[in-house]
Amino acid sequence: MKEFFVKTERKCQVIDITPRVQTIVAQDGSTDGLCCVFVPHATAAVTINENADPNIGEDLQDALTKLVPEGVWRHDRIDDNAAAHIKATIIGPSEMVPVKDRRLVLGTWQSIMLVEFDGPRERRVIVQIR
Repeated sequence: MKEFFVKTERKCQVIDITPRVQTIVAQDGSTDGLCCVFVPHATAAVTINENADPNIGEDLQDALTKLVPEGVWRHDRIDDNAAAHIKATIIGPSEMVPVKDRRLVLGTWQSIMLVEFDGPRERRVIVQIR
């Protein structure tokens, strides 16, 4: 198991972490297998999406904001970030990607993205290859 950290700069942000994950995959002893990318956080998530247009990340954030409004949830009485928890639950904390010949098997336009919902923060990313 390997890990790295990502410092987010805004409350909501989508960051391409594919190069860092690919470096770990290339250095691992496994030629083929599965790569699990996981964030151990309740207000961040991991997804796979298009990498060619940065507007995709903004569109994702906008869509989730429309689905999950701020300031109307019971948990907000505790630390005012319930919407971040709900959005992270919808997207999920992990993705599995096949590995072949020490390379992530992603589509031409796909990248692995860290999705921040409660930043800015430092986020831990765990990578496990089997």
